[in-house]
Amino acid sequence: MLIEFRVSNYRSICEEQIISLVPAPKQRDFPSNIITYESYNILNCLALYGANSSGKSNVLKSFELLDRLLYLSARSSSTSKLPYDPFLLKEGYATQPTKLEITFVVEENRYRYGFEFNSDEITSEWLYRKRIGREVELFIRQKDVIEVSSALKGSQKLIDTAIEATRNNALFLSFCDTFNIKEAKSIFGWFNKFVIIDGLNTEKEGFQTIDLWEEEDYKEKIREYLILLDLGFKDLSLTSSEFDPSELPDSLDDTMKQSIIRQLTGKVGVKINTVHETYDQYGDKTKKEIVWSMEERESEGTKKAIHFSGPIIHALINGGILIVDEIEAKIHPTITLNIIELFLSKESNPLNAQLIFASHDTNLLHYSHLRRDQINFVEKNSFQATEVYSLSDFKYFNSDQTERHDVDKEKRYLEGRYGAIPLIGSFNKKISMWHGKEG
Repeated sequence: MLIEFRVSNYRSICEEQIISLVPAPKQRDFPSNIITYESYNILNCLALYGANSSGKSNVLKSFELLDRLLYLSARSSSTSKLPYDPFLLKEGYATQPTKLEITFVVEENRYRYGFEFNSDEITSEWLYRKRIGREVELFIRQKDVIEVSSALKGSQKLIDTAIEATRNNALFLSFCDTFNIKEAKSIFGWFNKFVIIDGLNTEKEGFQTIDLWEEEDYKEKIREYLILLDLGFKDLSLTSSEFDPSELPDSLDDTMKQSIIRQLTGKVGVKINTVHETYDQYGDKTKKEIVWSMEERESEGTKKAIHFSGPIIHALINGGILIVDEIEAKIHPTITLNIIELFLSKESNPLNAQLIFASHDTNLLHYSHLRRDQINFVEKNSFQATEVYSLSDFKYFNSDQTERHDVDKEKRYLEGRYGAIPLIGSFNKKISMWHGKEG
């Protein structure tokens, strides 16, 4: 389970920003939204709200950056540049390292792992474990000097090999996994359930849905879920054909396209079709069904719902963390609400999967059962750097009064009371001036 994430000096983020899933003290609303595991209390969901260009996507991209560096680090070459993209609007930050740190629970152990890097090298890296009592250092790295404590579980010979193999532009923890060091494999097993989705482009999630559809247990659950969404079809079917790279969606980036092409060239591909009932001239159902291509005939919202179904069902069945940017894009608000409520409910989410999402859908502030500490706002400060703050920490100007749990949060957000909304000027007045008129 994810406890906390920290990021600094990345894209629009300057000073360290913290995404915390630790419940705020003295809050009593929706206690069922708290996961109790061992000695930890952790929130099952977190929402990010903010204006366009506030930095919501950059916050979620930083999660993806950590995940991507962990998995690709040991596979890259010694000359590969790191994806360093610092904050550029404040003097001095363009040459400082980006910092990422994540705190999470695997079985009975709490880990705190992080690193700093620039375009050429990992400048520091650390891993700590806590089970009972104080936090224990497992390793600390400063550039090419890696100090490993005896507390790190694994063969000393393999640990020494991993130290020797670690390049200046690669993560030591990645090499520990490569060399099958026990504790690293446990940590990477946790990250294997760490899924990040761009809600505007969900085509690659469609591949996971296809894979899961081939397994009977998942197939039935995905089918039931999609039927409950009432999308106008009664079933899905898959058809096989030789893989054709020209049919890959244009929205996929070149790196993803090339990866898919390498994996699927020469193999048989699978397409998703939707199965529809037909009706006679009186509007009664017939026994005839029509099957057509999802890609060619279904709406963008239906495609997203189908693509998205696999990761949702997988997370709910297996646990893990699902992170979604623009969760409401292309789909009806009731479907978005349904997705969030699935993660909030202990009945549909017994393995305590966690959902983190960014959205502009203010209806969710009113209709979803989100606690105040599950609502975070994102906005830029006076020098255009992203800042994140929780509604549970919000206090009115010149007052110690915090927000009550029973207020209309959507109304107050749209009124601008919490900040994190666009400060739009008067369009009517400006356009009147264009026409040589005042007022």
